[in-house]
Amino acid sequence: MALRKPGLIALFDVDGTLTAPRKGVTPKMLKFMQDLRKVVTVGVVGGSDLVKISEQLGSTVINDYDYVFAENGLVAYKDGKLVGTQSLKTFLGEDKIKEFVNFTLHYIADLDIPIKRGTFIEFRSGMINVSPIGRNCSQEERDEFEKYDKVHNIRPKMVEVLREKFAHLNLTFSIGGQISFDVSNFLIINSFMG
Repeated sequence: MALRKPGLIALFDVDGTLTAPRKGVTPKMLKFMQDLRKVVTVGVVGGSDLVKISEQLGSTVINDYDYVFAENGLVAYKDGKLVGTQSLKTFLGEDKIKEFVNFTLHYIADLDIPIKRGTFIEFRSGMINVSPIGRNCSQEERDEFEKYDKVHNIRPKMVEVLREKFAHLNLTFSIGGQISFDVSNFLIINSFMG
């Protein structure tokens, strides 16, 4: 067995890298990651909360990797222990979050897209996840929305509007997966990562 190389870390995104979006990890990928961990420090990063990451990578995920960064790095685990969190609510305050949520829900209500399914905004401790179709859609509806979005640019156009409307909040927008995008504040990430 090779010795672990100190000072070297391999970080992997969950959705679209280690797994298909919102799917479980394959046994082949899991074996690769276990073997890699014998050689280097391994971390995983996901936009989802730990519950969703655990659904994809297994219930022992925080012990299976050296680092697990949930919610785009705003909830951090090292060697199975929580080492830090940052809160968008504390950083921005309830009034600014409410302003963002209200505007976003009105925007989604006015969108003319083939279907809408519910849970359009999911508040997480370090970010807000926005889904124009709604997170309650089926896998088939996800796949269809992804195709529709590639043609009609629903998410990129929405991000452009939100970025302009809320420029004063210094929000960071990250389009990922099939149906949504994440909203956080880059200053929070900087303060957490040091």
